[in-house]
Parts: sequence; structure tokens; C-alpha cells
Amino acid sequence: MTMTVARRQALGLLASTSLATATPAVAAKKNGPLYKDATAPIDLRVRDLLGRMTLEEKVGQIIALWATKADIMDGLTFSPAKASKAYPASFGQITRPSDKRGAPDGSQQAGGVGARWRTPADTVAFITAIQKWAIEDTRLGIPVLFHEESLHGYMATEATSFPMAIGLAGSFDRQLMHDIQSVTAREVRARGVHLALSPVVDIARDPRWGRIEETFGEDPYLCGEMGVAAVLGLQGESKQLGPDKVMATLKHMTGHGQPQSGQNIAPASISERELRENFFPPFREVVRRTGIAAVMPSYNEIDGVPSHQSQWLLGDILRGEWHFDGAVVSDYGAVHELDTIHHVQSDPEASARAALRAGVDCELPDGLTYRTLVAQVRAGKVPVEAVDMAVRRMLTLKFRAGLFENPWPRKDYATLTGNAEARALALKAAHKSIALLKNDGTLPLTAGAQQRVAVIGPNAAVARLGGYSSIPRQEVSLLDGIEAKLKGKAQVVHAQGVFITQSEDRSADEVLLADPAKNRALIAQAVEVANSADVIILAIGDTEQTSREGFAKNHLGDRTSLDLLGEQNALFAAMKATGKPVIVCAINGRPPSYPTVVEGANALLECWYPGQEGGTAMADILFGDVNPGAKLPVSVARNEGQIPIFYNRKPSATRGYLFAENTPLFPFGFGLSYTRFEFGQPRLSAPRIGSGGQVTVEVDVRNVGDRAGDEVVQVYVHDQVASVTRPVKELKGFERITLAPGESRTVRITLGPDAFALWNLDMHEVVEPGLFDIMVGPDSETLQTVTLEII
Repeated sequence: MTMTVARRQALGLLASTSLATATPAVAAKKNGPLYKDATAPIDLRVRDLLGRMTLEEKVGQIIALWATKADIMDGLTFSPAKASKAYPASFGQITRPSDKRGAPDGSQQAGGVGARWRTPADTVAFITAIQKWAIEDTRLGIPVLFHEESLHGYMATEATSFPMAIGLAGSFDRQLMHDIQSVTAREVRARGVHLALSPVVDIARDPRWGRIEETFGEDPYLCGEMGVAAVLGLQGESKQLGPDKVMATLKHMTGHGQPQSGQNIAPASISERELRENFFPPFREVVRRTGIAAVMPSYNEIDGVPSHQSQWLLGDILRGEWHFDGAVVSDYGAVHELDTIHHVQSDPEASARAALRAGVDCELPDGLTYRTLVAQVRAGKVPVEAVDMAVRRMLTLKFRAGLFENPWPRKDYATLTGNAEARALALKAAHKSIALLKNDGTLPLTAGAQQRVAVIGPNAAVARLGGYSSIPRQEVSLLDGIEAKLKGKAQVVHAQGVFITQSEDRSADEVLLADPAKNRALIAQAVEVANSADVIILAIGDTEQTSREGFAKNHLGDRTSLDLLGEQNALFAAMKATGKPVIVCAINGRPPSYPTVVEGANALLECWYPGQEGGTAMADILFGDVNPGAKLPVSVARNEGQIPIFYNRKPSATRGYLFAENTPLFPFGFGLSYTRFEFGQPRLSAPRIGSGGQVTVEVDVRNVGDRAGDEVVQVYVHDQVASVTRPVKELKGFERITLAPGESRTVRITLGPDAFALWNLDMHEVVEPGLFDIMVGPDSETLQTVTLEII
């Protein structure tokens, strides 16, 4: 799934033949304008089209319509007449065609995750009508680019909802990520959409931040590997899209995942060295190894400069050092926020100038500031060449996507969405994303061994999908899954236990905790139910309201506390007091700090938000039909006073606290199994290598238990002495393997110069000679070490 730099460059040359090598015969071979000739090189087609465009047509290509979809609709129906009147020079992009925003009864919720949705048929009809107008009724016939969210599946009705990103990261399975994104791409593309705003490769170091669920966790290497797999799944290996692929958008660049006080869009107080060592690598890895189409800057500021106007970040680093040649698309409203939130620009016009100058090629979701560019160019405030550059990049995306040849939805879109194959993959993904964190032998249960099983808790009877979700064709709750599993074998009894919030509307701005008095009454009822059962399965955690994207002052999503909200701890204590075995299924999007539960539970599963098939997957694991093998992609804090806490810390960071434990509740990479694995001593292919060389690490792993299971072999590196301080360990390789009882396997992971490089005192990336600890094990704490010398 990886691409070498040479291969990537070759693909880039195939995608866009240089003007210097184009032949007159190619340029002449056309019927009509060159830009409509599918056989011509892309850069020639772009040049030809750009030369025909008016200033209004150019600016139209770098704006989008979302709330402004009202300009082109009669109710929910696209109106060619209104579109021609409102946008005689056309427009470049439509934001989220699957939602009703802009319609009279559409959602006015800025984040869109709680929008009222179009049906698939309505979406396809809407896209088809717009493309027909754009191609037939506008002067140049430029197709419209549509984009959608696809964080963990296509965010549209009847599409497949996979486990949340943080859970997928815990699978430590590159191929699984690739397969999921391939299905997502197929479902997005089938409805006529060519650009997906995914994946998120921010490293996340603050669990108070409500968006941690959207990330692949805290580790740069894991985030990079998952990001590369996701992009190759979405786009394929060529910059020219295949028929079932979509262009991916890498986000959010950068520092987003460690905001001040854990609050969304707050400043990221991060040095250049920290950026280069931890926050940049996942982005650089995706740019280096894939043909990533688009990059989205982050809302936050770094060193006083918001990302959307940072010429250093988007110019010197992204396009300069990394040679990114795609488009930079803004986050929603972020250009306007240069004025309204950051106060580094005086008005929308100035914000547009600053973002365009930094290299932001189109403004999402509505292009409100970029709409001023026509007047600004005519007034001499913006050079037309700056507009031309942005338009050139956006047109290049459209040509790479094949929009000029085939912009239409597929007629068989309904059979390609949420079908049996996709549902089976969603179940497999949920199986591989659930981590067993504690087990005193209570698990796995045997179906029918208990006469009555109590399923209790606020997350028992609801399928928690997490943020950036729509309404899939089916949803399976934990209660649904257990009832199906035990049908005809045991009686399943249920009690709510407590409510976490007063509402389940994830789009609601205000979040109110449930009434404590009512919850105490519900706890009493749950005790009665639990006392009648042989075992208690307790589903607790978060809701889509209590941990989410805080996108406005009136729509918050970040928290100061990491412990369970409401009366959930009291519910757990009451269940524990029954004397029955208590198995906890934690269903959430953030790693909670719940030491009381961890200490008292007989068994604990971290299920994250497990997607539409989550209930079946949890039941399969609880009753031993599937052996859990996921690992934690984050360190779990004991309490918020430890934040930030991450495994790849510097040596001076762990002196300790008065009156409190210094270690995490659970370490990064941790996860148990129903079987046991033994690791042999790691071996190196050579005891010493040169600074540009590579070494292969070998380790023998044996399943010494009585059932098949998965283990994740993890390789960490530590530079013993360096010119700048180095982390105590850094993940540099992993492989998830499946072993039968008694089976052993030799796992080989090769480490190249990237695994040993650092940014030295002169801020140059080098490999310094010296001794390196190579550590191998099943998590970041249980490790065996061998020493490598680099000369």
C-alpha cells in the first residue's frame, strides 16, 4: 500500500505532462476547445481553460455553496433559473449535497452533524441537476465539484457507518483501514461526489478536547501509517481517480490536537522542533507516499500566526519542503475567522487577501470572503496572478477527478451503499477495534451458562455512532446484539440505570445533564433488575453530546473533567454492591479517566464508538465468538491533572506528583486477549549499520494459550545519547498477527533512516552516530531490548 518517492513522482509526471514536452500534434488533436479533449495532458487543458475565463468565472471556481445553496433552490429542488441569475459566472463547488442546508426546512446547525438529510435519491437528483446546468447552461461548461464528510464512513443517509477513527486506530491494522476507506470511497463516489474531507491525522495529546475521537491517537508513526492507508483506500495509488475512488483531504494542518486548555481552535503553543518531530510527520508521510489531492489547514494559531494565513506553514513547509502539488482548501469559516476570532485582519476583504497570499486555494463552506476578490482585483488590491494560481489548482483537481468526462452519479448507487459486503466489513472493523483492558477470568461468557443476563446502563439500548455520522440503513445496540446472541439460550433483562443528558439530539447547542433525582430512582430500578440476574453487563461512557466538536461559543464540546458524567459512578457502585460479576463496556469517543470503575470491574472492554454493527461485535466478544486484539492508540490518564500525558515523553517529564500515581491508568499500545502470547528476545540483522542504512528486527511470538488470537508486535526506538533531548521511546514499527493455539511466528520489521533521524541543533534532519535501544513487545511498557550501533 505504500509508494516510494520515485514511484510517486513518476505518477505525478503521468498525471500532468510538462508543457516543455507537449507536442503540437497533441495540442491539435481536438474537436472544440483543448480543455475538453480527454486525451490532452492535464496542465495543457488547465492552461487552455484558464485562458478563456473571465475574472468572475475564475473567482467562481474558488468558492462553494452551503447555506448559500438557498440561492439556487426552490425548496429542496435545484432551480436552473435561480442558479443562472445568482451565479451567471457559475460556481466551483457544493458543500455537502446530502444535507438540506440552504433549504427552508434545512438544518441551521453550523457543524452539520445533526442536519436533516436528503434521501439518497434526492441527493443523486440534486447533483445530477446541478451538473446538467453547469455543463449545458454555463458559458464554459465547467462541472461542479461536490464534497462530503467521510470521517468513519460517508456521512449521509443509508451509508455505512464504521467505528470511529480512534477505534480504527486501535486496530493497528493498515489493511483494514485501506479496505474501509475503499468502501467509503465507493459509496461517496456512487452518488456523484468526488472529494472527501478525510482523513484526520492530527496527533491528539489532550483528551479534554472533544475532537479526540476524530483522530488516530497520540503517536506520530501510527497516525502516519493509518493516514497513508486511508488515503490509498480513498484515492488509489494514482492521482487520476478510478471509477470507485474519491480525492482525499488531509486535515488539519496542524497542532490541532494539543490546544491550550484542551479547547477547540485554541492556540497550539508548540515550538518548531516539536512540530517537526511530532505534529508534522503524519502529514509529511502522507504527502510523501501518496498522491494526496487536498490539504486543509487547522483553525488554530501557532506562534501567533493562524494556519490559514501562514505562508511558512502552507508555503515553505507544505509546498516547499514537502513538494505538495495539490490544492489547499479552507476549514469551514476559518478564513473569515482571521478577522472575527484571531483579529489579525481587519475585515473579510483583508482576510481573503491573507489566505490567498498564504496559498489557500478555495474557501469553504460558502466562500464568503473570497467573493470579494473580483472587486479587489479590479481595485488593484489583489494581483490576478494570485487568483489564477488558486483557480489552476482547483481546475487541476477537477481534471484529475475526470469530472469533464463523467461527472454523473452511478445509476446503481443504491446497491453500492450500505450493502451486505459493507455491513460485513463494518462488523469486522468493530471486532478489530474493541480492546480488552481488564479481565479476571470472567470473560468470555458462555452463551446459555447463565439463566438471566442483565444489560444495564445509559449506552446499552442505543447505538452510539459518534460525531460526523448520519443515519445508516441499520444500527445494532449492545442490547440488540446480546438479545440476538442469547435468543433461546437465556433471558436478557434490561434497565436504563441512568440517563447522561436530557436530550439525545447531537446537533443541539445546549447540553444539559440528566436530573440527578430521576437518575437515583433509575439506579434503584436497575438494582432490582440486576439482583434477578446472574451477571451484569454495564454500558457506560459518553454520548455524542458530551464529547464533540465545540465549533462555537454556544455549541461547546470540550471538558475539564475526564471522569464519567452524571450518576454513572453511582450506578457502577450500586451494580458492584449486588455481588454479581460486573462487566463494563465503555462506549465513548475519548479515553475516560475512571479509576473507580477500573479497580472494581471484573472485566472491562474499551469499545469506543463501534459503528453501526457495534452491538453485534460487542456481543461476539463478550461471549467468546471473537477474541479481542485491539490496542490503545492513546495513553489513558488517571485524572486530568496528568494532562498532557503521552508515552513518547522526554526523560525529564516523569519525576512524579505528591499524593498521586505518576503512571497512566493504561499505557499506549495496551490491550489484552483471551489467550496468552510469549515474545522471544529480539534479534537484529546486523549489530551496527551506517547512518543511511537499515536494520531488520526479528522476534519470535508464540500463542501459549488455548484459543486463536491476535497480537500486535510493536517496535520502539530510543537514542541513548543525542545532541538534543530525545523521547524515552518512539514507535517505529508494528504488525498485527493472528496465531492459532501453540503456533509461533517470526515477525520481521525493517527500520530505515527515518526511524533514527532527529532534528539537530541547526534544525537539520540527520541520523547521528551512537547507540540505539531497539525495544519490542505487546505494548509500550512490556518490552525487551537489544542495542544497535549506528556508525
